[in-house]
Amino acid sequence: MVYVYLVLAVLAETVGTSALQLSQQFTRPLPSLVVVLAYAISFYLLSHALASMPVGVVYALWSGLGICFIAVIGFFAFGQVLDTAAIIGLLLIIAGIATLHLFSDTTPH
Repeated sequence: MVYVYLVLAVLAETVGTSALQLSQQFTRPLPSLVVVLAYAISFYLLSHALASMPVGVVYALWSGLGICFIAVIGFFAFGQVLDTAAIIGLLLIIAGIATLHLFSDTTPH
């Protein structure tokens, strides 16, 4: 169940960050409201993930996956192009997440 909370927290954070772009520095009310609600939901779900996993691991997974998802959304939804170094960096983040999940004893398997 901990991974369900974590995945939902990542999705909520991704929605919030996407809405942050759309809020145009909080000048548009509806996207601004989505930002606040999505982040509140994300942190609530993170608190449940923290009941079973260490804070460092939870935060690494949440932020790492969020970065990767936002980079993809930025490419497709906002036309933001990634250069080679950015793609390599994202792949390293994914490698770090896989290493944490597959080889660390601090995550439930």
